[in-house]
Amino acid sequence: METTKTQRHVIGLDFGSDSVRALIVNADTGAEVASSVVNYPRWMKELYCQPAQSQFRQHPQDYLDAMTQAIQGVVADVPRAVAESVVGIGVDTTGSTPAPIDENGNVLALLPEFEHNPNAMFVLWKDHTSVAKADLINELAHSGQHPDYTRYIGGRYSSEWLWAKAAWVSEQDAQVAEHAYSWVELCDWVPAILSGRQHPAKLRRSICAAGHKAMWHESWGGLPDQQFLTAISPTLAGMRERMFSEVFTSDQVAGHLAEDWADKLGLPLGIAIAIGEFDCHMGAVGAGAGANDLVKVIGTSTCDILMVEAGDVADRTIHGICGQVNGSAMPGLLALEAGQSAFGDMYAWFKNVLMWPLQAYAERNPDFAPTAEAMAADMLPLLSEAAEQQGIDQYAPVAMDWLNGRRTPYANQRLKGAVCDLNLGSNAPAIFAALVESTAHGAKAIVDCFIEQGVTVERVIAIGGIAQKSPYVMQMCADVIGREIIVVESDQCCALGAAIFAAVCAGVYQDTAAAQAVMASPIRQTYVPNPEVQPLRAQRYATYRQLGQGMEQIAEFHQAQERQDV
Repeated sequence: METTKTQRHVIGLDFGSDSVRALIVNADTGAEVASSVVNYPRWMKELYCQPAQSQFRQHPQDYLDAMTQAIQGVVADVPRAVAESVVGIGVDTTGSTPAPIDENGNVLALLPEFEHNPNAMFVLWKDHTSVAKADLINELAHSGQHPDYTRYIGGRYSSEWLWAKAAWVSEQDAQVAEHAYSWVELCDWVPAILSGRQHPAKLRRSICAAGHKAMWHESWGGLPDQQFLTAISPTLAGMRERMFSEVFTSDQVAGHLAEDWADKLGLPLGIAIAIGEFDCHMGAVGAGAGANDLVKVIGTSTCDILMVEAGDVADRTIHGICGQVNGSAMPGLLALEAGQSAFGDMYAWFKNVLMWPLQAYAERNPDFAPTAEAMAADMLPLLSEAAEQQGIDQYAPVAMDWLNGRRTPYANQRLKGAVCDLNLGSNAPAIFAALVESTAHGAKAIVDCFIEQGVTVERVIAIGGIAQKSPYVMQMCADVIGREIIVVESDQCCALGAAIFAAVCAGVYQDTAAAQAVMASPIRQTYVPNPEVQPLRAQRYATYRQLGQGMEQIAEFHQAQERQDV
C-alpha cells in the first residue's frame, strides 16, 4: 500500500448493469491500490423492471447511492495520504442508457412527482421495449426522403439506443414527454453531477455516446436534423436544439469536483473529472489495446471494440456494426463497435431454468434454502467441467445465441434464440455446451464481419469476468474463431481505462498513449486454438449460420403478423 504523498492517484468509476466499482490507481506506476463494488439497491430488488416485456429501468438514485458508498468505501481502505493525493476521476458506464431531464438538468425520477415512474428513469441498455421505434428509424433513414443517418452506425439503428428509447418512452407517457426538456446518457450525466455541471447549457457530451448511439456525425453537422427527429415521433419536436452540438473525447475535462461532492466523498476539492465514455471503450484502453486490436468485453453481453487508423477506413462505411466513431475509445483512432446482446446472460438463463424446481422446493421447505443456494453457486462450474469432459461431435445439439436479440452483425432485437438437434440422450451438459458454442459462434460472426469488409484484425483481446473465470468458454472461443485470444491480468479493465483518462485530464500524462504505456494491464494468459477440432468447428459454424437464417424467417413472419394486427 503506497503512502507517499508525492505519488499521484486517480479513481476510475465503472457503472455496470448491476453495480458500480470504484478503483484507486497509482497514476505514476499503474498499480491498482484498492477497489470497492456496491450493488444498486433498487435494481437488486428488481424494481421498475418487467423482463417478460424487455423493460429494464434503473433509478438515478441507485447510481448516486451506490457511487457514494463505493467511493467512500475505497477511500476508507487506503491511508489518508492516498485519498489526499487523488488528482482526478474517470467514468465509464453501460450504454446506451439514457434518461429524460428537465430544463435544469434534473433526471425526472429525482423529482417527487416522478419518483416511482419507470419512464422517468434511466432506460438500461438492454431495454428493448422500443423495437417498433427502431424499425421506424431504419425505414425513415433508408426511405430516400432523409439523409441516411444510419450510415456510420452500421446501417441499422437498434432499440438499445437513445432516439428509439426517447421516442418510445415519450409516446407512452404524456407527462414525461411534457417535462422532458432533453435527454442525457448515463456516461455524460455522472461527470456532470460530480462537477455540478448538469444544466443542459453546461453539460458536456461525449463523442462516444453521441456518435455510436445518437447518430451524431460531423458530416451532417452533428445530430440528425429536426425534421427527421419529428418524423420519428412528434414528441421529439424541438428536441435537437435542446440537446447538444459540441462533443468531446475522454482526454478532455468535463468539469471539476464540486464542493458538496468533495465533502461527501472525502476527496480533494476541484480535482479533474474526465469526459465519460461507454464501458467497453474504456475497457479497450485499460487493456492496452491499440490499432487493429479487437477487444471483447465479455460479461452479461459483449461489446467488441476494434480500433484502426482512420485512414485505413477513409470514407468507407463498415456495415452491420454499431458505429465507427473517431476518438470514441482512444483519441486519434477510429473505433468500430460491435457486440452480442447476450453472452453470460445465456448461461445465467440456463442455470435459472435448471434451478427452478430446487428454488420452488426451497420456498416450501426453508431448511433446504442453504443447499439450493450452494447448488446455484456451483451450477455453472459443474456444467462447464462436465461439458468439457463429454466433448462434442457433429450430432451434438446446436444453439442460437439471440436470446436477447442480435446486436451485430446487423442489429435486430426481434430475433430470438433456439436449441435444436435435441434427442432423448441430450443431457444438461450437452445443452450447456451448445449454448457456450453458440456464444463463440456469435463472436466469430463479428470477427468475420470485419474481415470480410477489409478491416484488419491482428490481435483478439478478452476482458471481463467470463474471460477471467472460465477457461472452458475462452478455449471454446479460440477454437471456434480460429485465433489466439489474449486475456489480460486486470479484472477491472473498464475502471482502469477510466482511471487512465483521469490521469490525462489531471495532467499526469501528456496524452492517452503515454498514460496507457504505464497504466494499462499486462497480459495474463493466451488461449491457442486446437487444430484438431478446427474441421468440426467449421462444420458446426455453418450449421449455426443456417439455423440463424431460419430464425430470421420466423422473426419476419411474426413482424408481418404484427403489422396485419395493427
